[in-house]
Amino acid sequence: MDLVESVKMATTTLAANKLRSALTMLGIIIGNASVIAMVGIGQGAQRYAASQFESLGPNVLFVIPGTDSARNRTFEIPKTLVLADADAIATQVPTVREVAPQIQRQLTVAYRGRSKNNLEEVNKTTLVLGTTPSFVTVRNFEVATGRFMTQDDVKEAAQVVVLGSELAQSLFGRDPKKIVGEQLRINNLPFQVIGVLKEKGDFLGSSQDDLAVIPWSTMSNRIVGRTSPYGIEVTAISMSARDEKSVPAAEFQVANLLRLRHQITREDDFTVRSQKSALQIIGNITGALTVMLAAIAGISLLVGGIGIMNIMLVSVTERTQEIGLRKAIGASQQDILIQFMIEAMILSALGGLVGTLVGSGGVLVVGLIFPPLQAGISVPAVLLAVGVSGGIGLFFGVLPAQRAAQLDPIVALRTA
Repeated sequence: MDLVESVKMATTTLAANKLRSALTMLGIIIGNASVIAMVGIGQGAQRYAASQFESLGPNVLFVIPGTDSARNRTFEIPKTLVLADADAIATQVPTVREVAPQIQRQLTVAYRGRSKNNLEEVNKTTLVLGTTPSFVTVRNFEVATGRFMTQDDVKEAAQVVVLGSELAQSLFGRDPKKIVGEQLRINNLPFQVIGVLKEKGDFLGSSQDDLAVIPWSTMSNRIVGRTSPYGIEVTAISMSARDEKSVPAAEFQVANLLRLRHQITREDDFTVRSQKSALQIIGNITGALTVMLAAIAGISLLVGGIGIMNIMLVSVTERTQEIGLRKAIGASQQDILIQFMIEAMILSALGGLVGTLVGSGGVLVVGLIFPPLQAGISVPAVLLAVGVSGGIGLFFGVLPAQRAAQLDPIVALRTA
């Protein structure tokens, strides 16, 4: 019997038991769909994180208080960085171009204005960030209208504020150009709006436009006060290296300087992160999650293969008479072996194809629901999943096919 005839016979047999064939393929379908979806979404998450960090600029570095392990132990943000650390970095690290210390709190910002014929007050709790004039260049922000703070504003602890575009719209609800010069209150203190930032978008799911920026001196002296015996505590220190090639050197030099200043002999009490190192960490996390989820999906493929073997063994038992008759009229062991192998491979290949379509559809749906994720279909993942599912059919189809091929025709006919 030639191969074409064997394929036709296997197809006819499988089509005669549609429900059983579909249930047999279910494990392969779920496994294949999961592998393709997990890999596509995982890679999309990596691309999303990369695009988010690229928006910060290639030369940006951050210093934050404490380490990941310390934060995980206490579930609190350590208070180990002070303003003097930022000044030391600015003056003693030659590979750093600009430094912007940040003191930030969630505070209430209120605007009392006239709406139609009534006076009304709009309150919003948002991120209020005390920093220096260099913040706007270090963090790659642009001023849409008005101006940013100056060194004189910092020196005088001026009560001036620059609003993010989203906050400006929430408070005033009108053209940003018309709100420069308006008065609002932050933590019940009067502030004058001197500018509005250009829209920057989200960063890892958090809006960068819902914030108010004021001089650090105003934040420290009039809102949060001096909270450390070592100086003015800062929430983070942002800085930019002189160029992209200087980033690793700047990371190393900043860490060494802070170790000397903090007299550290064992574990650091701070973390220095560059765009590259942050991307590497995120890539490692998402990569590990993708591999773990893909491995779980691989178990589904394995279970699907076992299901195919189980159903094929049942099929051999049910078709003992057919096998005996075919052998009695001249079919060889090879013909029977090939027929059952083809049936197993058709089941796994068809399951793999359906799983690929389902998984690809899932990735496209996720991409439509959350476009920034940049989820896409991974061709290597598709080829791998289809190849593995085909291999599983081949592997798990061997035993039932051998059992069918080795049946003695006389015994088979008597059994039937």
